[in-house]
Amino acid sequence: MDLLWGVALVLGVMILVHELGHFIAARLFGVRVDVFSIGFGPRLFGWKRGATDYRVSALPLGGYVRMAGQDPSEIDSAHSTAIPGTEKNNAAYPESKGAPDELMNKPRWQRAIISFAGPFVNLIFPVLLLTVYFVTIGIPYPEYQDKPVQVTQVPASSPAATAGLRAGDKVTALDGEQNPTWEQAEKVLTKLTPDSKLSMEVEDAGAKKSVTLPVEQKDLEQPERLLGFAPIRPILEDVAPGYPAQRAGLKEDDVVTAVDGKKIQWWGEFTERVRGSNGKPVALDVERKGQQLHLVVTPQAATNERGETIYQIGVQVHEDTAYKRVAFPEGAKYASQVTIEKIRETASIVGRLFSGRVSLKQLQGPVGITRAAGQAAKKGPLALISLMVLISVNLGILNLLPIPILDGGHILLLGIEGILRRDMSMAFKERFVQVGLVFLLVVFAIVMYNDVVRLLPIHS
Repeated sequence: MDLLWGVALVLGVMILVHELGHFIAARLFGVRVDVFSIGFGPRLFGWKRGATDYRVSALPLGGYVRMAGQDPSEIDSAHSTAIPGTEKNNAAYPESKGAPDELMNKPRWQRAIISFAGPFVNLIFPVLLLTVYFVTIGIPYPEYQDKPVQVTQVPASSPAATAGLRAGDKVTALDGEQNPTWEQAEKVLTKLTPDSKLSMEVEDAGAKKSVTLPVEQKDLEQPERLLGFAPIRPILEDVAPGYPAQRAGLKEDDVVTAVDGKKIQWWGEFTERVRGSNGKPVALDVERKGQQLHLVVTPQAATNERGETIYQIGVQVHEDTAYKRVAFPEGAKYASQVTIEKIRETASIVGRLFSGRVSLKQLQGPVGITRAAGQAAKKGPLALISLMVLISVNLGILNLLPIPILDGGHILLLGIEGILRRDMSMAFKERFVQVGLVFLLVVFAIVMYNDVVRLLPIHS
């Protein structure tokens, strides 16, 4: 039930929002919309207002709008985005002329805006969604950030270790910030630059000392090298299908107690060992529901944003969450910042995908999204909203790619026609669509295959 509810809510709402963008833009430019449907399939009920049939259909997985004149062949192929790439939006393609309120009788720039409106709404919807959540519930943040900074463990060969920081040391001042919490300390670290210095006052068993640490680029990327590991316990919240952790037998809620025979207490200690494994097997002692288990996991290589090789096993950590109540302006500002960051991350991944630095094997398809939606529904509102934000941003960016059959492809073709000041031939447009359709079907098949393979118990 959680699975069905999660899929219907996450995919359904995101696709419906996309179609609502096309609908609003079409009506603003006077295009007649024959059907606005919530869901697909047979009509269950609805009402007619003006020329538009507002209906609720049997399958609640999104929706579609059908604009007058969008399909010159008069085939009932509604402009839908149930699966990106399977839609047939003919905003750029019809050549026949009809009534003044039909899509093809509108200027190209208006048709381009109608195509752009769907992805655009997908990109701004997270701001609205997150603003409501932040104002009504609060801005989520890790609970440990409210605690004063006390050194847990420090990585070997780090500036903190070289300066003699030890577990239990209390940081009483950090670059002038007195008795900093972890949140305040993280803000101080964000202001540092390579080749700068970090000064601190440390208290150890009543004895105070001053410490100055040199700062390098890798220290900014790994803050634990300056202050030690954050006080986050190594409890697994999610184990991704198809990754080494799942193949090794790790499960959600497992507590990692030792790595290669050495006891650990903190998540940072665990990730440090995985990063430094160089792909060699790592022995883990795990506590699961009171039982002690011994497992072996072999990290796999991946590439980060800078093209560097990193090692990962496909797990996420559990963090206790606290909430900060905020007024509307602060909630809207933070929601905008989160959305912009998600857009940047997604655009970066798409860029690395086309440059070959990210493999199609790393992408999630319908099966993976369905699994994630079901899990998010079980975990609660924050996980569900976070997934909705991610999918909405992905729909917005992917639909803007200049690939035939996607909204970006429609805009590209309209731009070409605008520059040439004439319509392209119907034969050219049909080939244009066919190329895009074949390309997306191949990508879809590869992603679906990888989705299914990840679910198999063992695979290479």
